[in-house]
Amino acid sequence: MIVFKENKLDVDTYLYLRQQVNWKALTYNQANRAIKNSMYIITVYEADKPIAMGRIVGDGSVVSYIQDLIVIPSAQGEKIGSKLLEKLIKYVESITEEGTEMMLCLMCAKGRENFYKHHNFIERPTNNLGPGMIQYVRP
Repeated sequence: MIVFKENKLDVDTYLYLRQQVNWKALTYNQANRAIKNSMYIITVYEADKPIAMGRIVGDGSVVSYIQDLIVIPSAQGEKIGSKLLEKLIKYVESITEEGTEMMLCLMCAKGRENFYKHHNFIERPTNNLGPGMIQYVRP
């Protein structure tokens, strides 16, 4: 049975899920701060085993970001990612001030663009929007 848990992610589970999809390793402290500074987190379990997660970060008024949408390889193709993404979008809808709109952004892994297009995200650049950009900051 698939269970979605809100705001119950612990550091070890977060690090485990990241490892399952071969993402960059984080320190325990980084992971802990990331969880604590998230606006909203959903973790998905099957038979008490974590299989997916996603979180929302941002200011909660003008812009929010979908961050760390993870579905472990053995659970991919089961529509879990779509259900998780829909719940994250509903959360952002629920905090958006009446009569306004909030920008909901993400950066997807290469090759995952069609998944997000299916959920009404648009690729950049467009005629009005430039490309997304990134910088890794090191002290």
